[in-house]
Amino acid sequence: MITFIQDYIPSKIKSITKLGGYDNANYLIETTETKYVLKTYPYTEDTLDLITAENHALIHLQNFKNIETPIPIKFNNGETILTLSLNNNKTLFRLLSFIQGDFLAEVSHDKDLMTSYGTTIGLLNLYLKDFKNYYYKSRNWEWNIENLNLNKKYLVNINDPENRRIAEYFFNQFDEIVLPKKEELRKAIIHNDINEWNILVKNNKISGLIDFGDLSYSFQINELAIAIIYATYNKENYLTDALIITKSYHEKHPLLEIEIDVLYYIIAARLVISVCNSAHARNVNPKNTHTLISEEKAWKMLHYLIATNPIFITNAFKESLGFEIKKPLEAEKIKEKRHEHLAKILSISYNNPIYVERAAFQYMYDAYGNTFLDAYNNIPHVGHSHPKVVKAGQIQMSKLNTNTRYLYDILNTYAEKLLSKFPATLNKVFFVNSGSEANDLAIRMAKKHTSNSNVMVIEHGYHGHTQIGIDISDYKFSNPKGQGQKEYIIKTEIPDTYRGRYTQNDGTAGKLYAENTINDIKASTNKIAAFIAEPIVGCAGQIPLAKGYLKPVYEAIRAQGGICISDEVQTGFGRLGEHFWGFEAQGVIPDMVVIGKPIGNGHPMAAVICTEEIASSFNTGVEFFTSFGGNPVSCAIGLAVLEVIEEENLQENAKKVGDYYKERFANLKEKYPCIGNIRGSGLFLGFDIVKDDTKEPDTKLAQYIKNQLREKNILISTDGPADNVLKTKPPIIFTKKDVDIVVKNTDTILENYYKNP
Repeated sequence: MITFIQDYIPSKIKSITKLGGYDNANYLIETTETKYVLKTYPYTEDTLDLITAENHALIHLQNFKNIETPIPIKFNNGETILTLSLNNNKTLFRLLSFIQGDFLAEVSHDKDLMTSYGTTIGLLNLYLKDFKNYYYKSRNWEWNIENLNLNKKYLVNINDPENRRIAEYFFNQFDEIVLPKKEELRKAIIHNDINEWNILVKNNKISGLIDFGDLSYSFQINELAIAIIYATYNKENYLTDALIITKSYHEKHPLLEIEIDVLYYIIAARLVISVCNSAHARNVNPKNTHTLISEEKAWKMLHYLIATNPIFITNAFKESLGFEIKKPLEAEKIKEKRHEHLAKILSISYNNPIYVERAAFQYMYDAYGNTFLDAYNNIPHVGHSHPKVVKAGQIQMSKLNTNTRYLYDILNTYAEKLLSKFPATLNKVFFVNSGSEANDLAIRMAKKHTSNSNVMVIEHGYHGHTQIGIDISDYKFSNPKGQGQKEYIIKTEIPDTYRGRYTQNDGTAGKLYAENTINDIKASTNKIAAFIAEPIVGCAGQIPLAKGYLKPVYEAIRAQGGICISDEVQTGFGRLGEHFWGFEAQGVIPDMVVIGKPIGNGHPMAAVICTEEIASSFNTGVEFFTSFGGNPVSCAIGLAVLEVIEEENLQENAKKVGDYYKERFANLKEKYPCIGNIRGSGLFLGFDIVKDDTKEPDTKLAQYIKNQLREKNILISTDGPADNVLKTKPPIIFTKKDVDIVVKNTDTILENYYKNP
């Protein structure tokens, strides 16, 4: 106990009570005359400079009559700062007046109190703008939002991968959106920590403000952002009180439009600083619970922000303050503009098109402020705008981008990492730019290697939009508007255990389907160069190949001199949950694998993986070259995608969430007879919509469900020969909570449909 301090206190001490503190010990001292707060600090020259500057600020604030602030009290020696030895350690002491009142955290909040809160902060910032102190101007303080990036080093301490990527995303957004505007944002010395335990209340009004240890020279808008967080992050509806606080602040200290434009990102940045420091503090000293008090609430608010379109929040602030809201063009006008330059054959999803502006993880933000849950888009495999993938591309683009005629390390590094995901026999890779190009190349290579010409494909299969891609895609060539089946194409029936002729998926149906395919092989007048199939046939309506089908088919193809190709453009990279590649579910190893779509998380890249033998035979032909395949930027992005899948355990997530998805839809199937079949694996699923208790496709109802979900801001698609299969293949960061949203809304749609068919 520090009873020796009695010698320096102006009146006799009655009691000393230890108070909480972030990184220093504080005490409440009650004397015969009054109460004081004694603050102690381990001695450093920087700390002495800091508390000297803080005392200057507190003295300046004594003329601020709107609320009470602490007054530096002189010790008996006439100084406001003492340097003494405490437990043989040189220690600094300060004495401040004690301010009476209830903490904001301890009282109920209503509109009047929130109005007082905003008014007080506005007046405080107005008063502090004329306070000058060069210590604060030079202070490189990680709790100053302007210095957000000083906290990046703590990201590694955030254990939960979902939380970590959200924090990292907002680091990137701050760099992109806030920092370029830093010269236009007003700066001054601000309190910088107006939280619910630093604000005092009397008679339902803000009466006092304490703890000026975080004073910073920074953007004035930071003060409002911090105040909003700590007044609202304990509430269900953040925005209601945030608007009240902002409006009353604005009435005393008018905001600039540019400040409102960045407010969403400033709020996110402060929350990120908080959670990063909490994670770091837990890592350094798990017993220091003071730093962890607000962590759960901060994460909840960050999850709210990532699921809320920043335009929506910004417009809400602007509307409440009377700023003009710039309205974007209507989607139909954008569509008309598109058709001025692009052919109408380029289709658009949904009856009511979506005019998107940004996207983050499983969310897409339109230009009007709406947020869409993306349960459809399998190209942003690890999530839209994943910060690690974005950063990898940015860094590599700033260093080197060229073609494979030069030597560079990232090509070898990525190729090695990618091939490590395959069986040892698949040890050569050819990088290209799209799944279509990869399939085109795979067929060329197959013909070169085998000297055969025919290609066997599966009914309803889709393999791309090049000429060869269309030739080998029944989905394309059998379309009423299609080119028809070419002579060199042999089509075999899809091994469908739902609508096909064999339905026992215990291996029996697979064996029978395989026998039929083998008969088709034998009936071919020319030898087959390649058999190509997707493990789950997407355009057929997410139809998995019947169990046990591929092994005998592969054996038959190889026996007559052909090779076997697995098209993993949609099913690869852990999406199926149980397996990293779809072919693994059939217990086979192809001679070639084609990959694309998720390989670059939206960056255009793809690859053909093959055996040494096939690659060697291709070496004897005309030189293979592609301008962009395997370029350094693509390799860096592809490598980042693989690392994210591993670091965030996303294959496991696809399995866990996919199983839950199927389970929830199975519950709906018991309730609604229009759900005929639930199929697929991991997060590559199809829900077959049929006319009640039959297998007859109900295209109209499937389209209705899809478009009704779109109106509820949930994106899925439809596919299959009758376009009656609800297709869901979201980013594999999808969560059980996201599944619940999809299922709950589908339930509502079907309930209304059956009431009013």
